[in-house]
Amino acid sequence: MARGVKHYLRDGSVHTGGTHKHADGTVMSGARMTQKSKRLYHFGDLSARAKKKARGNWNGKS
Repeated sequence: MARGVKHYLRDGSVHTGGTHKHADGTVMSGARMTQKSKRLYHFGDLSARAKKKARGNWNGKS
């Protein structure tokens, strides 16, 4: 996986923990697959509402 590329949860929250990638290219949270793993998205794949939330985090806002 590319270093420095941000990954986001579906709602636009930035994911800062470990990640793993499946054979189909899906990126998920956690170093290993568990029941708590969640799918992660790149900015361009987010909904308009999630992008707005993600942009708010760019300025150091939560």
